[in-house]
Amino acid sequence: MASFLDFAETCQALSQTGSRLQIVELASDLLSRLAVDEAACAARFMVGRPSPQGAPKKLQVSGRAIWRIVNQISGEAQPDEEIFASAADFGEAIEILMRSAGGQREPTLTIAEVDRRFQEIAAIEGRNSRARKLDTLRELFARAIPLEGKYLAKILIGEMRHGLSEGLMVDAIARMASRPIAEVRRAHMLESDLGRLVLELRCAATPTVEPTGAQADLSARPADAEPPGAVRPRPSIVKPLRPMLAAPASSIAEAFRILDGRLALELKLDGARVQIHCHAGAVHIFSRRMNEVTSSLPEVVEWMSRVGRDAIFDGEVVAINQQGHQLAFQQVMRRFGRQREIERLRVEQPMRLYLFDLISLDGGLLTDAAYVDRHAALQEIADAAQLAMPRRIVPDSLTQGEGFYARALAEGYEGVMAKALASRYTPGVRGRGWLKIKGVNTFDLVIVAADWGYGRRHGWLSNYHLAARDEQSGEFVEVGKTFKGLSDADFIEMTARLQALKIREAGGTVYVRPEVVVEVAYSDIQRSPRYIGGMALRFARIVGVRSDKRPDEADSIAAVAAAFDRQILKPAPRAEG
Repeated sequence: MASFLDFAETCQALSQTGSRLQIVELASDLLSRLAVDEAACAARFMVGRPSPQGAPKKLQVSGRAIWRIVNQISGEAQPDEEIFASAADFGEAIEILMRSAGGQREPTLTIAEVDRRFQEIAAIEGRNSRARKLDTLRELFARAIPLEGKYLAKILIGEMRHGLSEGLMVDAIARMASRPIAEVRRAHMLESDLGRLVLELRCAATPTVEPTGAQADLSARPADAEPPGAVRPRPSIVKPLRPMLAAPASSIAEAFRILDGRLALELKLDGARVQIHCHAGAVHIFSRRMNEVTSSLPEVVEWMSRVGRDAIFDGEVVAINQQGHQLAFQQVMRRFGRQREIERLRVEQPMRLYLFDLISLDGGLLTDAAYVDRHAALQEIADAAQLAMPRRIVPDSLTQGEGFYARALAEGYEGVMAKALASRYTPGVRGRGWLKIKGVNTFDLVIVAADWGYGRRHGWLSNYHLAARDEQSGEFVEVGKTFKGLSDADFIEMTARLQALKIREAGGTVYVRPEVVVEVAYSDIQRSPRYIGGMALRFARIVGVRSDKRPDEADSIAAVAAAFDRQILKPAPRAEG
């Protein structure tokens, strides 16, 4: 069994190099020398994921809880502020705190044992579940040496900061398996979890090696699975694909230019993305974050049961009022993940389903089929089953496209989607096949810190530090702050949510794990030396909390820079006279 210290030392080496090639080599070398189960765990751990992608149960362990546990173990040798002042990040602060306790112990943790403990914590439910989770976590940290404690904490809060992004990890997995990078990247489109991707490749390369324990359940294949040597995972009724993503465009004219005029336009709905699997008479519904929400949406199950074919659909559910008018996104989220009083909520908050893409049909993937062909097949199924699709046109001219967009805004829609007629369905990729054109400038950003309010907002975390993703490093780069857009009730709820994600606090600012995604409207972008990214959003306000999005789906700092370059800066008016 491989030691967790070996894993921690590799992560430490990753943090000490800026070479992307060396980062890939270090990660690949570790995966290559581990057993199959351990390599699968390590691949997830190295990008800060303690559980498999889409796992139904989460650990729900906050940075504050980790700090309190380690403080108890170490005896609080130094003041918190003094430790954080000398530490580069939360993980290093944990390491310093553990070293301050003194004493020597032999490293005994293994990668497999850490994974088992994480899954035990996630599975704890019911009476006194929080206390029991923390007891298990305390046992884990009590056995760790300081360097191991550093990386246990980093995995748990999902902030590794060693330069190994998910994209580089996919490259490392390709090197481990001696497979072409393009082939493995494509396989990753269809298998979002890095651990399961490692299992697919390692088991394909050595068919006699079988995963064991918990990993065996994750890698179970259907009876008609592809033969050994195949690395392209098939879609599974219990394994959602990552959704295809859209890039922003500033106007219909820009969309026509990017897509060379061969495009369709459809209404952009303010709902929640769903992926629906119909198989052997059963219906399974997954959220954008690949969590199963079937039990929360019984009416969608009823509607989709009319399909009568094995298929995977991409769609959106929207909330409507008694008159059938669409409501804001936040109303949709009242239904997602709810397990109780579903029938009451079904009456109080009706939903409507719209299908807009077809990913698989009769057991065959359609990801390589052109959008125009996928849409035609979808239209045939939707008509037969009496299922709705968003209003859509294939414009003959820019004028016709701009007219469709203007009507969409006039009717209260937030914009339109432009889709290249020849585009493939690329899971998890934000390419130029799909473009989103909105009437208001918005970005999906991550809250990385918040300031305590004053006056009427005293006692609330109400000034939020907003950050975009750096696609190269995987870290988050601040682009502004805002306290606008939320109600008093929202402030109270957000304060509780951010307190649970707290890593540390200094000078009236609470620094949190980057988990909460918010949609932020702004007037324009200006240069700003205050922020590392060199840009700041002006007049930013929160439009809504995007609980359907993961932090790695937030907009990138490159997208903010591109929007800055596109915006038209008007010269200041001349003084008269």
